[in-house]
Amino acid sequence: MASSPRAPKTYQAFLFDMDGTLITSTAAAERVWTRWAQRHGLDVATFIPTIHGVRAADTIRRQNLPDIDLAAEVAWVERGEIEDVDGVAPIPGAIDFVRRLPPDRWAVVTSATVPLARARLAAAGVTPPALMITAEQVERGKPDPAGYRLAAQTLGFDVADCLVFEDAEAGIKAGEAAGADVVVVTAAWTHPLETPHPRLADYAQARLAIEDDGRLRFAA
Repeated sequence: MASSPRAPKTYQAFLFDMDGTLITSTAAAERVWTRWAQRHGLDVATFIPTIHGVRAADTIRRQNLPDIDLAAEVAWVERGEIEDVDGVAPIPGAIDFVRRLPPDRWAVVTSATVPLARARLAAAGVTPPALMITAEQVERGKPDPAGYRLAAQTLGFDVADCLVFEDAEAGIKAGEAAGADVVVVTAAWTHPLETPHPRLADYAQARLAIEDDGRLRFAA
């Protein structure tokens, strides 16, 4: 007797990274970080691919620059990123996709600060979710899983029953370490990477269903 096809997996909640996942802000971020790198004599081509998906403080700390005021440098970068939102836009289909989600079934987990996250979401026309986990709320940023675990916990669900949407290596590792399933959004990629996870070019091709019990079903 032939076995019955397995039903598509459903989830209690969706957890989204922001930059490169819901919105495209790569060009704006790289403009600011390029100026920062030039101020400190760093090799821009080598440095820029390392900035994505991680907190500004962690990026700066990794450079091991002598006699640096970390808080002042973070503030300089944040101010530049808040002021430069030229070209920031939603990933195709993202606005409609998240509008269809119940407010208590999704969150944003970002390495940006609250002011930067709100500035970029506003520039892209994306309404902020009821829950945002930002750089200020975790002791350790991505690739540490703390942000995704906190989001799931705050929503009231097991993180293993959540689906993480990511685009950058640090965020993908954070989702994996949290124990969640991961889907990788490739729409804003400028530095492609190998991943074993399902890929989503953009949300225009995504299929979403909400079950009677509130569980979410997703297919690319």
